[in-house]
Amino acid sequence: MISFFRRFFQSKIGLGLTLAFLVLIAFAFASGDVANNNTFGGVAGNDRIAVVGDDRIDSSEVNQLANSALRQVREQSPTTTMPMFIEQGGLEEVLEQLIDRYAIAGYAEKYGLRAGTNLVNSEILQIPAFRGATGEFDEAVYQNALRSQNLTDAVLRRDLADGLLAQQMLVPSLGAPQVPSSIARRYTALLRERRKGTIALIPSTSFAPEGDPTDAQINAFFEENRTRYIQPERRTIRYATFSEADINTRVEPTAAEIAARYERDADQYAAVETRNISSFFVPTQDAANAIRDAVRSGTSLEAAAQSAGFSVSSSEGQTESSLASVTSSAVATAVFATPRGQLAEPARSSLGWYIARVDDVISTPARSLADATPEITERLTVEKRAAALSDFSARIEEQVDEGISLSNVAEEFGLTLQTTPALTADGRVFESAEGATAPPELQAALGAAFEMEEGEPQLAEVVRGQVFIVFEVPEVTESSVAALADIRQRVEFDWRLFEGHSAAQAAADRILERMRGEGTLVEAVNAEETSLPPIQTIDLGRTELLQQQQRPAPPLALLFSMAEGTTKRLEGANRLGWFVVDLAEISTDEVADDDPLLQATLTQLGPAISNEYAEQLTAAMREELGVDRNEDAIEAVRKQLAGET
Repeated sequence: MISFFRRFFQSKIGLGLTLAFLVLIAFAFASGDVANNNTFGGVAGNDRIAVVGDDRIDSSEVNQLANSALRQVREQSPTTTMPMFIEQGGLEEVLEQLIDRYAIAGYAEKYGLRAGTNLVNSEILQIPAFRGATGEFDEAVYQNALRSQNLTDAVLRRDLADGLLAQQMLVPSLGAPQVPSSIARRYTALLRERRKGTIALIPSTSFAPEGDPTDAQINAFFEENRTRYIQPERRTIRYATFSEADINTRVEPTAAEIAARYERDADQYAAVETRNISSFFVPTQDAANAIRDAVRSGTSLEAAAQSAGFSVSSSEGQTESSLASVTSSAVATAVFATPRGQLAEPARSSLGWYIARVDDVISTPARSLADATPEITERLTVEKRAAALSDFSARIEEQVDEGISLSNVAEEFGLTLQTTPALTADGRVFESAEGATAPPELQAALGAAFEMEEGEPQLAEVVRGQVFIVFEVPEVTESSVAALADIRQRVEFDWRLFEGHSAAQAAADRILERMRGEGTLVEAVNAEETSLPPIQTIDLGRTELLQQQQRPAPPLALLFSMAEGTTKRLEGANRLGWFVVDLAEISTDEVADDDPLLQATLTQLGPAISNEYAEQLTAAMREELGVDRNEDAIEAVRKQLAGET
């Protein structure tokens, strides 16, 4: 989860220095409840979190940015809570990026760079979100956009100014980075190398205690690892869906209604003539007459057009009125006075002189009321069904708006209510062993269900104009640490895994100690009293590793970062065990001057060098200005955000 957040912020450097970068800074750093910036849950809103040069960062700003960043993360991971976000380093990432922002802006101002009012104004004028229907900047649209993001004009201007200063500072450092060919050759050689070694897995389960833990052990373990057992917010949803099938209103059109519709749309059923046309425009009457004369003397329209530098286009099913609407009435009159296969007399339109050949004439006879009745019946039936459903949903919505309970609404309109089990924000059934999810018809209402208050029904469309859902949230369970009694079995499993993990680490250390002698990894593993999985032998090229569809396994990644003849230990994910990786041999081919991989490496290293320059420059700015962090205030903000007392 937190990797998405890091990528979100890192994109400022990697993609930055464009207008999009400036807008991203403005909304990523300024969105949040800027109106409530006086106090912060027991920590004064102006408490100093850090000082960068002469500028101070207050707790209110960190609070705003942390909540904004959490919202960004929740777009990818809806069940993420603030404690989870903080636990995985999100708050520290917010603070570091905020310090970088202040450092860049402060350094720029120190050395005379400015982002004045006019420059900021020009950036605001270029933001599409602030433009009205005419495509120009609209003050009303601007103010509405600010209010929708809980922003003020001053906050947005400050953030845009900071972004412009960053642009002025960082653009020169990122311009046309050059990687020395000697460095590119070394990296190319890395891609060509091959490594041989062995990998041993020491599973935690092989060393897990077999006996039952005591209550004291379980209680102590649970208290030390409470954040592992934070349960997401979950809600039950009571709902009913309805569609045309639930409406008893008569929808079959009567003979009188059919006749009235036939009379209303008489033009649709009258005789009509359409034409298929090949045509093009020329700028002058003389050019049009010359092409007309050439065609009438035997030259094809396509050849005549090509010799004059034009191309012919075709259109089908043109009526006289439709052709007049896109050309002119004179053009339409000329075309519809011309027989099939003939060239119409050139006529003028707003785009020039129109040259057209009538390729085909299609005459459709008039249709009587009897002929049109099936079509009209079908159309009226669809319209009446839609109208009846719209009226039905409007009546339900009116009842909901008046505060009538969902149970009474369902009873009055004959709807069948259903209630889901507890759901999480991403639509999963809470603690479902089978991985059950919310019914498909609830997907349209799920987002609103996690924003609404308990017992306040709402109406939503499942399929636009066809299926509706009326729903409410009868029960909300806030995110919190689970009670030990409810998850004791899971805690016991984790305790065994943790204990086994520590014992597995000791086994890995013993194997490493044996490897310091003359023995092999196989011999060192076999010396263990506990039976362990077979050793895995590796003989792999780096190019083969990079061509794998998925990310390389951590032990393989370690194998390709070690020195030849060394043995290292690696912790497995989720405390499932340890790996001992032994690298026996590295072989590398010489890189030829004309190796295509050499040029590709030179090209690909450019962006990496740009990022490195930007990071080093930012670090140097921080060093010169000086950064003083108030760790006590930072800890207070962390506790308040996490909901700790």
